[in-house]
Amino acid sequence: MNILKKLKILLIVVTASSSVCATFAKSGDKIVRMRAINIMPVESGTTSVKGTVRLQSESVPEIDFTYFLTDSIALELIAATATHSATLYNADTVNHLDLGEVSLLPPTLLVQYHCEMGNFRPYVGIGVNYTFFYGENSGTDDAVRGISYKNGWGWAAQVGADYQIGDRVFLNFDLKRIALSTDVSVHTSLGTVTSDLDINPVVAGLGVGYQF
Repeated sequence: MNILKKLKILLIVVTASSSVCATFAKSGDKIVRMRAINIMPVESGTTSVKGTVRLQSESVPEIDFTYFLTDSIALELIAATATHSATLYNADTVNHLDLGEVSLLPPTLLVQYHCEMGNFRPYVGIGVNYTFFYGENSGTDDAVRGISYKNGWGWAAQVGADYQIGDRVFLNFDLKRIALSTDVSVHTSLGTVTSDLDINPVVAGLGVGYQF
């Protein structure tokens, strides 16, 4: 079962249980959150020399801004950037090739459904992202002369919850799956290696928020 089907089932469950959900916000309310997130790539794809490009998991800070369109529907804009080490494994001519590092900036906009069960405020969301790749370097291997990544669009799905610990302050847990694909070109002393890479990270976050 893919992530979109799981999200659809979750949305149906949340909607069906709306009779036990209260609303804690009003149209125009805002929430700002700061999270510590762990970005865990789930790579797949093919390269012109077989093998697989892998990106290392990273932990970074994230900030998000939520704006309520109604008492239960909100827009959330998420911003975070991370620098990942990249490696090519099990290619035709080499078992391990250092591809250096690359930084990713994937601003993400989600439409969310919120409800309240006492101090517990679950939500689900779905949206889009556009990923910028920057700061590429070719690493320590002399065979690699340069590397480039193509920016692109993708979708995102989210489930999370806020837990109120003060009048306007709460703890937050958030889990996202971001569809994130790119075309990678590795320029080597023997020619150019290309890869169609799906990164598709799972992003788990824990933080605090404040409601305005």
